Amino acid sequence: MPIVNVKLLEGRSDDQLKALVEEVTNAVEKTTNADRDAIQVIIEEMKKSHYAVGGVRKSEQS
Repeated sequence: MPIVNVKLLEGRSDDQLKALVEEVTNAVEKTTNADRDAIQVIIEEMKKSHYAVGGVRKSEQS
């Protein structure tokens, strides 16, 4: 049972997240031959203030 955890900054629409889940599921099914019904996709959305690169939070970047 493949489990895929996707971490994203918040801000995507529900349609975008739905498409992401579909595409990730398709890729896992194709590359691993796993049963589609066993593939789990977990999306974790992060606030921009909770993610930083080079010591600068994304919420502080323009």
